[in-house]
Amino acid sequence: MKQLAFLGLGVMGYPMAGHLAAKGHDVVVYNRSSAKADAWVGQHKGTSAKTPNDAAHERDIVFCCVGNDDDLRSVTLGPDGAFAGMKRGSIFVDHTTASAEVARELDAKAKELGIAFIDAPVSGGQAGAENGALTVMCGGDQAPYADAEPVIAAYAKACRLMGPSGAGQLTKMVNQICIAGLVQGLAEGLNFAEAAGLDLSEVVAVISKGAAQSWQMENRAKTMEAGKFDFGFAVDWMRKDLGICLAESRRNGAPLPVTALVDQFYGDVQAMGGKRWDTSSLIARLKR
Repeated sequence: MKQLAFLGLGVMGYPMAGHLAAKGHDVVVYNRSSAKADAWVGQHKGTSAKTPNDAAHERDIVFCCVGNDDDLRSVTLGPDGAFAGMKRGSIFVDHTTASAEVARELDAKAKELGIAFIDAPVSGGQAGAENGALTVMCGGDQAPYADAEPVIAAYAKACRLMGPSGAGQLTKMVNQICIAGLVQGLAEGLNFAEAAGLDLSEVVAVISKGAAQSWQMENRAKTMEAGKFDFGFAVDWMRKDLGICLAESRRNGAPLPVTALVDQFYGDVQAMGGKRWDTSSLIARLKR
């Protein structure tokens, strides 16, 4: 069993930290809102800390899942940051979906301090976190990854080292690029089927057995048809992620015309009041 810390108890971090505690690890948690940390301690019998530094003190592995690059820097750097409290040889595993640039920045800083940094964004959403069935894509050095992987398995169905620092974040960008186009295509197909007077359930039953099949179709077609959009990853967060993808594409020269267009469509959904709707709400834009 490991001495662990978990920073950030949002819709993802809260259950992920819970899975670690359920495996018997000693887990110290930190959250910007202490009420959430207190609730977690009451449920999982761990302990909470007042600062990331305090949480990270003498821990073997420090996990993190916060909102963006700035949030990540705020919990890692400075006198109250986790890096200042970590012992030499320990590992920082970051599950935030952030830029590859910040991953490389923090990896370099960690190496100066004698600690390891692994960028490890996840896919699978809130349900995946709650069910311990996330996919984790990692960037970093082989040795610390090998130490962290068996611990990550508490909440992951798949975990893989994709390359050096930043490779995990780049892989997550590919994931979000693919999702954006799929959801827009599904939204257009369902809207087209309805306009053509077809039975949507029958259409999905047939085409989901062929080349059009996807996770989005299997899990979101019925809720999209019902106009229900409270089943996962919010539009606000998707736009944050797509912004990271588009910024990286400007650096590496890979064109993302469909991704850029779908990002604009998500902007329209935000303007419709759908900031907290899940990403399948693209169909609502077509039905305006």
